[in-house]
Amino acid sequence: MPQPDATPDAQPTPPLPPLTVSYSFLGPAGTFTEAALAQVPEAAGQHWRSVNNVGEALEDVVSGRSVAAMIAIENSVDGGVSATQDALATIPHLRIIGEYLVPVSFVLVARPGTTLADVTTVNAHPVAYGQCHLWLDAQLPHHGHIPASSNVAAASSLLQNTFAEAAIAPPTITRHHDLVVLAENIGDNPSAVTRFVLVSRTVPTPPATGADKTSIIAELPDDRSGALLEMLEQFATRGVNMSLIESRPIGDALGRYRFVIDLDGHILDERVSDALLGLKRFSPNLIFLGSYPRADRMAISVTDRYGDEAFTEARDWLHALIAGT
Repeated sequence: MPQPDATPDAQPTPPLPPLTVSYSFLGPAGTFTEAALAQVPEAAGQHWRSVNNVGEALEDVVSGRSVAAMIAIENSVDGGVSATQDALATIPHLRIIGEYLVPVSFVLVARPGTTLADVTTVNAHPVAYGQCHLWLDAQLPHHGHIPASSNVAAASSLLQNTFAEAAIAPPTITRHHDLVVLAENIGDNPSAVTRFVLVSRTVPTPPATGADKTSIIAELPDDRSGALLEMLEQFATRGVNMSLIESRPIGDALGRYRFVIDLDGHILDERVSDALLGLKRFSPNLIFLGSYPRADRMAISVTDRYGDEAFTEARDWLHALIAGT
């Protein structure tokens, strides 16, 4: 059957616009996570997608909705962020491609007209609340606490129906919301710093810079005396320093743990690669999260016996023995 002629004035379908590059972060605007993302040159001028939690941020990466996600992984006061560590251990095909440090300070904010004497309940993210509890206990000894999903969400809730009269928030919060500052620098540790990592899908490992960090997650093979020592020896005998080691329960049985470990150095450094080979033979589940430049750009120094040349010379010596030369 003949097909009808095409409409004379029909126009070809225009090409689809290029996909917008997105970066996910724990929002809304004004969080410390957003401040960390602002340190990423590649993210400038791109779309920033605000999410509610770490799981949503990493799901954006896995699904391809975002090219990378900025998430908090460690705080100098509270240690590792367990939600992030557990997510990185259980969600495959992720890679840390950078780390960023953000100094952390807090203010107590309220609706205009509120005084410190009016405050009986404080809205705050649990981590922020924990870092300000000494000040709160001293200044508001009978206060109550309502948890919030983020520091900015705690502040913005004051403009809605809430039982809280005040909130703990970043110092820049008044740029985004009509609130007044009741007290500044309420954090218990003025030197507090949060470490953030930029997480992407699995990508080729970048070259070593000499000021790198390698992140892994390893499981013990069984619950027995000396198992942890055997794991740590993989690094000690090769001169690899651990800047972080934290345990997290695997969840399948009591006494079963995985360890989140940061190593000083790059996977292409002989001492680090040799240690990972040893650990791979030992650990039933070893996850390589990435080698990436340190945020402080501090060069890693090792003694001569742990330098690349020492490992290369030892390997050449062994090959010569085998070859009979």
